[in-house]
Amino acid sequence: MIKPWIFEFMQAPNPSDGDTLPGAVTAAFNDNFAFWLEAERLGFEGIFFSEHHFAHSLSPSPNLLIAAISRHTTRLRLGTMGNVVPLYEPWRVIEELTMLDHLTSGRLEIGFAAGVPQELARIGLGMAEARERFNEALDILDAALVNPVVNHSGKYWKFENLTLMPGVFLQPAPPKWTTVVSSASAQKSAQRRSKICTGFESVSRISEIFDAYRSECAGLGLPASPDQLAIRRNISISRDAAAARDEARTAKAATLKIVAGDPRVTDRASSTLDAPKAGAGFSLHDDDYIAGTPAQVAEQIIDQCRKCGAGHFLAMLSRGSSARRLESLALFGEEVLPQMRRAQIG
Repeated sequence: MIKPWIFEFMQAPNPSDGDTLPGAVTAAFNDNFAFWLEAERLGFEGIFFSEHHFAHSLSPSPNLLIAAISRHTTRLRLGTMGNVVPLYEPWRVIEELTMLDHLTSGRLEIGFAAGVPQELARIGLGMAEARERFNEALDILDAALVNPVVNHSGKYWKFENLTLMPGVFLQPAPPKWTTVVSSASAQKSAQRRSKICTGFESVSRISEIFDAYRSECAGLGLPASPDQLAIRRNISISRDAAAARDEARTAKAATLKIVAGDPRVTDRASSTLDAPKAGAGFSLHDDDYIAGTPAQVAEQIIDQCRKCGAGHFLAMLSRGSSARRLESLALFGEEVLPQMRRAQIG
């Protein structure tokens, strides 16, 4: 079975003629709220909310979006993919997550990310320091997921017998995720007993990253099933296959425009989005854009998941109008989703 998820980027709107930006933003939140409720009705596994800042996205705080939708849904699992940890005090992150665990009645999925260099640079935070903060914060967060009384002495944080409130997760504790696009970070995630999610790259490169995770788990005597692995892809779905492919080309061009100037982006599959080093980068591969009719989209998703062994698929559906997004959601939910749930992986 492949578990189907929505990946929510929450792209910032461009006001139509006569609209004001505040009005367009309010409409975008309202439209997305209706979209998420429809995702529950259609039987999606859940929604992962991303975190981005400064103009491109309306999701600077995925935790707020989870809190808002949690009281109007009963079945959808709700997660972050992920909280950009270097921007926050880790004790505050864990306190908010324990709140969300209760607000969602145990439907929370916890995801962490190191952040996007362009966004971090806007506030004067370089990737070297961000990586240090990320790694140190993960030590604190992992400890707090087990025990609400935390002791830590590091470069950026020091505290003794810090009692985190509300401090008590429901049992079992929420699943833990990390966004990765490198083998090294996949191995580190295995050591932390975290599930992993990746995207952007070719299926073959993702298979290499997942192989590194599986190998590390095997060395540690830990299981590494498809349920611990997820891929995120852009989806353009339509009754008209040619129109869907055109939409996918437009989506890729828009993404390339957003990441233009990002020092990590290359035309090679070196894939170190989450492990910045001199000269390293990641490729925006055509495999990241799945397009076609419902039958074609289902075939491509199942094929990619089988090749890399992923048991979760995060669909980033059309970023067009509200009506177009709902059309895509209906086609995916009614015709693709059942095939994914019947598919055998691993």
